[in-house]
Amino acid sequence: MIKALFICKQGDNYSQPTTTIYNKKFSGLYNSASMVVDMLNNTGIEATLEIAVDNNCIDRIVTEHKPSHVFIEAYWVVPEKFYVLTRLHPTVKWIVRVHSEIPFWATEGMAVDWTLEYLEYPHVYIAPNSITTYNDINTILHTKYGHTHQNRVVYLPNYYPVGVQKPYKKIERTTDELHIGCFGAIRPLKNQLVQAIAAIRYANIKDKTLYFHINSSRVEGNGGPVLKNIRKLFESATRHKLVEHAWMPHEEFLNLIESMDLGMQVSFTESFNIVAANFVTVGKPIVVSSEIDWVAKRFYAHPTHSIDIMKALYRAEALGNLGVYLNRYLLESYSERSSEYWIDYLTYQG
Repeated sequence: MIKALFICKQGDNYSQPTTTIYNKKFSGLYNSASMVVDMLNNTGIEATLEIAVDNNCIDRIVTEHKPSHVFIEAYWVVPEKFYVLTRLHPTVKWIVRVHSEIPFWATEGMAVDWTLEYLEYPHVYIAPNSITTYNDINTILHTKYGHTHQNRVVYLPNYYPVGVQKPYKKIERTTDELHIGCFGAIRPLKNQLVQAIAAIRYANIKDKTLYFHINSSRVEGNGGPVLKNIRKLFESATRHKLVEHAWMPHEEFLNLIESMDLGMQVSFTESFNIVAANFVTVGKPIVVSSEIDWVAKRFYAHPTHSIDIMKALYRAEALGNLGVYLNRYLLESYSERSSEYWIDYLTYQG
């Protein structure tokens, strides 16, 4: 009997100090996994999502649920832990999911080492959510073994439930305000500073006051200098404003996005990007880099070129409803294919 168990690691709280739950309401990994879990349950495959405080909780959670497959969300289980787990649960397949492409992955010093060590254990698999990462990991394995481990590396993409169509609704503002959301963790690879400059350029051309919205409470991977520079940029501005938000529950975040005029996710590296999908599902235009390959190409911009990003903002706003519907169609197609990958893996390959 197929029974899938997904396990996220409990992380730091990126929201207000009074908030006690991080993963259930705020984690992008948790949200990503919960979307897959819901999809599987809706197709008749039993799936559950749990949170582990650390490596030592895994045996108890697996013993409680008795799954056929355990999906570990990202690299947080030390490889030697699988020496114990594969012996305690010899019939279980362990799949470690990779939620990033190699440029981000490379900032984790143990990424290559752990990948090679994971596959030393029987019944442990690697599951990137990107075809590019799938191919790159197989190249890493070929470098060591002289051949790929394609039966041990599985492509399992993100799934996003598009739901009921929300029509594009241009906000008719009574003032000269332009609200642009560039949400997500503050990291160098997220490229928020160049996007802020591009947004200022666009607001200047439109003769509007920019309100540039970010999530400033989650700073990762040497993102401190990025946030400092963004703040200084807007402190020196005579007209434009920086609006800082805490990390928040998903539904609250969707409500915030609905108040935006445009969204930006022109990152240096991505593998799916839930924020872009959020903008699309609530009927908002979005500008991205080519890393988010399910978005229509006319909304791509080069991440180091603020003028190119500014032009993409113009195209996104000018196309309005047409662009929103096109991106929604592409997201629906992506998710439909994704569900087929998951169902095929669990019912035939896995």
